[in-house]
Amino acid sequence: MSDLIDGSENVSVHGIFNWILLLIIFSIITVIGNFLGYKHPMTDSLVGMGILSLITLLGVWMERYIPLNVSSILYISVMGIIIALPGMPTSDFVLYYVSKIELLSIVTVFLAYVGIGMGKSWDEFKALGWKAIVITILVIAATYYGAAIVAHIVLVLTGVPAV
Repeated sequence: MSDLIDGSENVSVHGIFNWILLLIIFSIITVIGNFLGYKHPMTDSLVGMGILSLITLLGVWMERYIPLNVSSILYISVMGIIIALPGMPTSDFVLYYVSKIELLSIVTVFLAYVGIGMGKSWDEFKALGWKAIVITILVIAATYYGAAIVAHIVLVLTGVPAV
């Protein structure tokens, strides 16, 4: 049977186990970084990462079993928004614990994982050439500036004084 992690349509017990193991390792490293870097309690961070990991597993499962051609990212995002909406019974719990996870803690671990993945396929990366590096830098810069512009607009609209 195919592994869940390889993007195949068949979900195997082995594939689900791989996803769970990956998310556990990812969560533990993130929680440690979150504690050391931001002094958030490990128990709160662990619960927050558990919530994020559960949403991730459900999103990946939904991508495989719901007969729409939709990426798991969409399922994960919509589930996260729904359970955190004001008025939902899960809102206070989810917002409290997930707010104990700093974005930089997650991104650091994720980028390390991506780096390891790139190291395994370095020949494929080199085959893309220098143009891929330029495009990557432009995409990262545009994403950063786009997010900063949106954040600034939202802050101004909500009455936070501009710096």
